[in-house]
Amino acid sequence: MENRKEEKVTLLPRRLFLRLAALALAAVLALGLTACDSNGGHIVKPSTGASQPFEMHFIDVGQALSVLVECDGQFMLYDGGNVDDGSLVVSYLQKQGVEQLQYVFCSHAHEDHVGGLAAVMAKFPAGHAYSPVTESSTKCFNDFVKYTQQQGLQLEVPSVGTVWPLGSATVTLLGPVTQYSETNNTSLVLRIDYGNTSFLLTGDMENTAETDLVNSGANLKADVLQVGHHGSSTSTGYLFLNAVLPEMGVISCGKNNKYGHPHEETLSILRDAKVDVYRTDLQGTITIGSDGQNFTVGTEHFVPDSQLNPTDPSSSSTAQQAYIGNVNSKKFHLPTCANLPAGKNQILFSSYDEAIAAGYTPCASCIK
Repeated sequence: MENRKEEKVTLLPRRLFLRLAALALAAVLALGLTACDSNGGHIVKPSTGASQPFEMHFIDVGQALSVLVECDGQFMLYDGGNVDDGSLVVSYLQKQGVEQLQYVFCSHAHEDHVGGLAAVMAKFPAGHAYSPVTESSTKCFNDFVKYTQQQGLQLEVPSVGTVWPLGSATVTLLGPVTQYSETNNTSLVLRIDYGNTSFLLTGDMENTAETDLVNSGANLKADVLQVGHHGSSTSTGYLFLNAVLPEMGVISCGKNNKYGHPHEETLSILRDAKVDVYRTDLQGTITIGSDGQNFTVGTEHFVPDSQLNPTDPSSSSTAQQAYIGNVNSKKFHLPTCANLPAGKNQILFSSYDEAIAAGYTPCASCIK
């Protein structure tokens, strides 16, 4: 995979920059400075500008996840895609100048996250390797363990609250905050801070673990969110998204995947929260750079916003007018209300009238 980026430009306040960057890119496309791909999209030519001191690469590994983080010349990897993605991930890391990895994180033991990590560990020396478990019945996980041990390392299960340095950035483990039988909910949740910018990696964490994490009091507010479970409706609930309040949401999923990811429900929630959506299935590898204050964003393919999040308010009244009830107080709220109940006490209503008919009364703070 060739790493193509947008040209870096003078940094502006974040949301304004992103809007202007889209306009600038559209102008570049109009001038014919890009090549069309076979699907009628556009491929952004490689940048000749200097890289940012901090970069997060959401590698296009199809219906899987692999995230490379670089800060001040140090690297960490969060997941490695499927087994068949191993050589692609290795090649991508080599093109980024990776010679060794400070940390390798396996978010959880499913193949689309751990599969490619064996190839990575066979190629690159690592300082530490982490996972929520040290044993699994699958060959792909056992191969990851084998190549980790061949480096003289032991796979470690980190504790919540652990902080690691990555250059001048800090990486903090926020979750999981309890034990789960569902493997997706065991995902290691990482918060990464660089200057005044922040990122949240969630693996395949689903609603149950999201609610527990919010209730734990963890600092979840972040500028960039890796949208959980490839944009599935089992993740990214209102309560969790209200705690994170990201500017950008990145969804790693495969084009025309059999699961229908990202789900319309998730896209609608992101739209209502005014989150700018980026998707590897449409845009290829996504690179977000930071100078500690502002962001630059690079993608392989140009895609208009209307395709990145096609949910239409005029045809999605249920999502736009959703209300969340409190089963204890019998009051109902807008999804953005600061007084939302805990997840276990929530009930979702698709309209104002439905909530009233169920015997609930509107919250005086958010519904006027």
